[in-house]
Amino acid sequence: MTSAPLLRRCLSALLAVILACSPAAAAVERYPGGPIVAELVSRLLEQTHYARKPIDDEVSKQFLRNYLDSFDYNHMILEKSDVDEFEAKYATTLDDRVKDGDVEAAYDIYDRVIKRLEERVALVKTLSAGGFIYDVDESVVLDRHETPWAATPKDAAEVWRQRIKHEFLLEHLTRLKAAQAKAKTPAPKPDDAKQVKKDEKPVKETPIKETVDTRYDRLLRSYKEYDGADILQTYLSALTHVFDPHTDYLAAAQKENFDISMKLSLVGIGAVLRSEDGYAKILSLVPGGPADTDKRLKAGDRVEAVAQGDGPFIEVVGMKLDRVVSMIRGEKGSTVRLRVLPADAPDPAARMVATLVRDEIKLTDQEAKARVYTLPGAGGRRSKVGVLDVPSFYADMRGGDGAKSVTRDAGRLLEELKKRGVDCVVVDLRHDGGGSLAEAVSLTGLFIQDGPVVQVRDARGSIRVLSDTEEGVEYDGPLVVLTSRASASAAEIFPAAMQDYGRGLIVGDKSTFGKGTVQSVLELNSYLPPAYRSYKPGALKLTVQKFYRVSGGSTQHRGVLPDIHLPSGGDLSESTESSQKSALPYDEIEPASFARYDKAATAAVSLAKSSAERVAASREFKWIREDLERWEKQKKDKTLSLNEGTRLAEHRNEEDRQTARKKERITNKERPLTFEEITLALLDGKTPPVAASTAPARGAAPRLDDEEEGFERAPDAPDAVLEESLRIAADLAALGAAAPAAQANMDHGRNVAQ
Repeated sequence: MTSAPLLRRCLSALLAVILACSPAAAAVERYPGGPIVAELVSRLLEQTHYARKPIDDEVSKQFLRNYLDSFDYNHMILEKSDVDEFEAKYATTLDDRVKDGDVEAAYDIYDRVIKRLEERVALVKTLSAGGFIYDVDESVVLDRHETPWAATPKDAAEVWRQRIKHEFLLEHLTRLKAAQAKAKTPAPKPDDAKQVKKDEKPVKETPIKETVDTRYDRLLRSYKEYDGADILQTYLSALTHVFDPHTDYLAAAQKENFDISMKLSLVGIGAVLRSEDGYAKILSLVPGGPADTDKRLKAGDRVEAVAQGDGPFIEVVGMKLDRVVSMIRGEKGSTVRLRVLPADAPDPAARMVATLVRDEIKLTDQEAKARVYTLPGAGGRRSKVGVLDVPSFYADMRGGDGAKSVTRDAGRLLEELKKRGVDCVVVDLRHDGGGSLAEAVSLTGLFIQDGPVVQVRDARGSIRVLSDTEEGVEYDGPLVVLTSRASASAAEIFPAAMQDYGRGLIVGDKSTFGKGTVQSVLELNSYLPPAYRSYKPGALKLTVQKFYRVSGGSTQHRGVLPDIHLPSGGDLSESTESSQKSALPYDEIEPASFARYDKAATAAVSLAKSSAERVAASREFKWIREDLERWEKQKKDKTLSLNEGTRLAEHRNEEDRQTARKKERITNKERPLTFEEITLALLDGKTPPVAASTAPARGAAPRLDDEEEGFERAPDAPDAVLEESLRIAADLAALGAAAPAAQANMDHGRNVAQ
């Protein structure tokens, strides 16, 4: 039900929108439902969020800073005078404004960002026209998030000069490296030379100036593609993130993509699109989807217009990507026509029309899958280890027969692993960012007889224990759970339960991500009177609960600590819950009553010792530790040299290091372990290629920090963490550490990981 005050505000807000959309308004068209949605979101935050925090002046200040950072994360677009003006105007008034449905501040700030960015792009072209020399000893700071905004236009110009010089130098070094590689390439044989010459098309290298100028033209275009709904989503998410990092306002298009990510299916043509130079460009096609089966569309084609059935074509050049995607998606069995510019057309003006019947697209690349490894052992003994890869805790929230469920899929894969006679199972959660809480509980039930899995507390302090109530175990053998810093939320509930029960060993980074909160998705339509639902208000993903381990501690901030730690790049990652300023705090509640298993936990000490000896003797882990030390040093020194000689020396050192490692791997004939892959398609008697995600390949607001390097494994390097986990699993199996019958007594002791 909607209150009378809200209805009155709806009417007054609607009048404000009508006036705002008059000819005197700014170029960006206001989203008509903005005032109503803003007031509704603010009320739901105050009344329903776990923190029960009022939207006051303190919230207003952080709200403003979040919104400024959402467009200008690296503090390079705006100037200090802009920020000072906005703080004077909005720092202590955004709270009252948003509660009254006034969202004009969102457009006011966005307009200033566009104005400044236009100035910056013009400056880029002036700077690039002058060129650069690279023999001066100076440096640039790429991560400027904690740096104040430029105090004057002169200061801003200097920041941009360094930035553009960096990009020129980066392009220069890349081309220099490519030229050197080409010079080392053996010349073709005489018989092949004629064919090469015949097939070869002369490629004119784009000047560096043109490359950099085009990059910033695209950046400006992507900012200008924001419509009223995008601006409102960015604005209200800046407010929700004051409450905690996982509360978000989802506009209609983003809500649709969220649903797709959970149920792993959509109805469309099976094409991955990206916005490029005003066109929706096809990046790839989903194998077996309508577009792939039709054979006319291919990667590189650009969509020029879209028509529904026999209806007229609507030009989509320059249209926001989300809108193009929504026009291409539709009901199963319906027809859509695309007019495209083929990537390989001899005539740039050539066009082609493809008529496609929409169908359900399964995102099989995001499904659970399994692999079987065979490891050599002492005395000729060989161990078979199964790896269950769980990329997310997906579930179709609509339910019903045949609804997608990671538990159901994992159960089928575990059954197949047992048929193949594996000695131990490794559940790989390294790339699992979470998902459904219910699926985390039910997946845990595949490995324990029954009992509590996780405790949940709401804002009123009420505690509910979520349990596995189905007796019986799908897999009762030796178990290892592999985690990383990226394992979050539902992907922390499962390993925490396995650790508390003593059911399996946790192996991986120093800790998991540390997200111990539960979100609920509130459809805003249900809170509005019917007359206003045509606005498609979207949804509010809201933190409403915190979850706790059965041993009583929270995973919030701390995450799940491993029984056996393996060094990896994740150890230095700052992308954790504890690094978020608005993250909810760690706390504890009383433990639940549960029956522990004991042999896996008992074996942890001896297995950790054996693993530590292997890791200490491992060449790969030695190199990982060296890289971690280098990366930590680089993180502390945030500057990057703009001297060509210095950068070339750094590149040579890195190339020499990687070349030496590659040679050593070849000399020692070290090869990654081989495996057999088991997919759900294989179990269904099908063997299609893995499908690609069909979500639009587009992030949130573009950032100016895409060249920053991270810690990555060399392409030829084995997955040392996985391989050591497999050896730990083989050792665990050899010890006969399968889970025994649960102890009769109830163990309330807190786990050492707490």
